[in-house]
Amino acid sequence: MSDPDKAMDEAGLTNPQVRDYVRHWAEFTGADRVEVVSIADDARLIEEALDAGELEPAGTGRYYSRSYHKDTARSEERTIVATNDPKDKGVYNNWRPASEMRPLLESKMRGALAGKTMYVVPYLMSPPGNALAPWAAGVELTDTRTVVLHMMRMARVGVEFVNDLEDPDSFVRAVHVTGDLETLGHGTPDDQRYFVTVADERTILHFGSSYGGNALLGKIAHGLRQGAYDGWDSRKFLAEQYMLIGIHDKQTGETHHICGGFPSASGKTNLAMMLPPDALGDRYHVSFYGDDIAWLWVDEASGRLYGMNPEYGVFGVAKDTNETTNPTALHSVDEGTGAIFTNVAYNPQTQEVWWEGRTPEPPADVTGWLDWMGAPIADREPGDDSPWAHPNSRFTTTLANVPNIAPDYDTPSGVPIDAIIFGGRTRDREPLIRAIDDLAEGVYDGLTLGAEATFAAEGVEGQLRYDPMSNRPFMAYGEGDYARHYLNVVGAAKEQPIFAHVNWFQRDPEDDHFLWPGYRDNLRPLLWLIQLKKGEVTGRQTPVGIIPTEEELLLDGVDITPEDLETILSIDVERWRQEIGFREEHLAQFDNMPEEIWEAHRRVAAALDAEA
Repeated sequence: MSDPDKAMDEAGLTNPQVRDYVRHWAEFTGADRVEVVSIADDARLIEEALDAGELEPAGTGRYYSRSYHKDTARSEERTIVATNDPKDKGVYNNWRPASEMRPLLESKMRGALAGKTMYVVPYLMSPPGNALAPWAAGVELTDTRTVVLHMMRMARVGVEFVNDLEDPDSFVRAVHVTGDLETLGHGTPDDQRYFVTVADERTILHFGSSYGGNALLGKIAHGLRQGAYDGWDSRKFLAEQYMLIGIHDKQTGETHHICGGFPSASGKTNLAMMLPPDALGDRYHVSFYGDDIAWLWVDEASGRLYGMNPEYGVFGVAKDTNETTNPTALHSVDEGTGAIFTNVAYNPQTQEVWWEGRTPEPPADVTGWLDWMGAPIADREPGDDSPWAHPNSRFTTTLANVPNIAPDYDTPSGVPIDAIIFGGRTRDREPLIRAIDDLAEGVYDGLTLGAEATFAAEGVEGQLRYDPMSNRPFMAYGEGDYARHYLNVVGAAKEQPIFAHVNWFQRDPEDDHFLWPGYRDNLRPLLWLIQLKKGEVTGRQTPVGIIPTEEELLLDGVDITPEDLETILSIDVERWRQEIGFREEHLAQFDNMPEEIWEAHRRVAAALDAEA
């Protein structure tokens, strides 16, 4: 048996509540040894993982890993929020009683670390000293060394983050047990995997995966689900799946901060890491704070809405990341960054990595190349064009490696939020940008955020897959209560942020080309939004928000036809009237929806009817 006290003493872990927690789980899981880690252990753990074959070198100071072939993504159907109060049940949170889920998970974890090391990872999901730091400390216990290494890139790791807690008991207890992945019935009726957040006990129990979204418990389980529940329970803050950027005007010296939610495949990471277009680069600079999670609160001193990224790294999708779509992301995983690639194609002879979209064509010389499952590309049958990399292959790197990281990304204060934007991938109905200067209508718009379903998804023609605030997979309590909390938190700010909905993905119905060039040019509508908030432009009022006029947009150097520009700066009223009917059905699912949201819905519907 392990000697957890000796391990904790050697690591300088002094918090008595954490020590009790580690002792309990070391005995409960039957761990052979206990190791408490800090960021100073990264280099040693990398070498151990290389020696053990858990990682392979991907050039100097970069690493490659491959997961079990069925364990490559989050599993929403196996992810559960459990509490002791049935009133916490929502439509999307897959609620179950804590009295059922805790014993079930414990039964799977009992004795599961016999012969294994239990790594103790103390972490913090906020800048040290931040106003929300009391909810940001956690300790993940895991049996997988590569999970530890990913946590070191995605969170602030060290005993100092739990030793000095004002309340020694105020940390999230996060336990991850991988299990025997080949025997867990992945995707079958006998599936044994469970990913449970016991939110009102601030306990996370995940069994049956070593994939990042299921195993890096500081990230989604704490940063979003537990954070959202804590924010609501404390009435202090929001935890959202939002990117966060700063736009600096070199001419005026002003910096404005924008956060926002985008469903999967709607361009959130590319927007967060955006470079200004060449025509605007001399005047504007875009700073990266984060691409996935933001916690929002009202600063008591100023009365302004503030935000911060609780993460310390980027866990990005590799597919289609290249010099055109996201050069910033590519340089954040340059040699020497300590980045880890997962489930991309790999060449052990040259230590190169590749994924679909990295270059227009895959490497012509396939000698030595292995696909994401380790099979030689050279052994493929003629005509086999199956992907070299998994579509959800990833890169993991720390924020400090991002070339345009904001200089104040890790300061305790956070940054004031000027605008909250939403954006989904839709080929029609949504213009380039529409601004909303009413709180209830802005929250209503976020609750009805949607994107076109993939071709494999069933649904009504023209109907979106709704993803409220892009938080659908991460809801921790009832959606109506969530809407009320959102209204209360943002509504308490003395200076209200402006809301907006953006869409880079309108297509021509005839030849299917994108009407807007996107990527770096996406800065242009955001600059208009900032000008609108400052009163420098007025836009054109429509039933669904304020749209820029052609003269108000900075269009120098944009390759777009007058016809396409007219389309993306206009509203199809009949299409929108159809959308309103879908929205009503969507919102009607949710209990306790605030009357302000229904009033906003009726106002927009009436305005569309009047326009028609």
